[in-house]
Amino acid sequence: MSKQRLALGQQGENLASAHLQQLGMSIVERNYRQKTGEIDIIAKDRETLVFVEVKTRKTRSFGSPAEAVTIKKQQQISRTAMLYLSRNQLLDSPVRFDVVSILMTNHSKPCIELIQNAFETAE
Repeated sequence: MSKQRLALGQQGENLASAHLQQLGMSIVERNYRQKTGEIDIIAKDRETLVFVEVKTRKTRSFGSPAEAVTIKKQQQISRTAMLYLSRNQLLDSPVRFDVVSILMTNHSKPCIELIQNAFETAE
């Protein structure tokens, strides 16, 4: 991945974290990595653990950022979330899978959209 894409992704994750906190969520962890994949943000919304995938784009030429969260990506996130829950003895916790879609054009401030319950456990 190019340095520009990494920087764009990092900027998007920073914006997403701030947005989630403004909505009253607390950030538990960022960039949780396992062999099964990575979860961009793990947050807490009251009693619910929220696994968040952040997608950032500069243009809609290839669709909205949220459209990049494919079934394969959902399965990867689900497997990684199950590992997180298991390793932290949180298997009985209520969970949710959200997507934060960020469109960053050169002409305006970023457009941030939170899609709650974007998908179910995809196995």
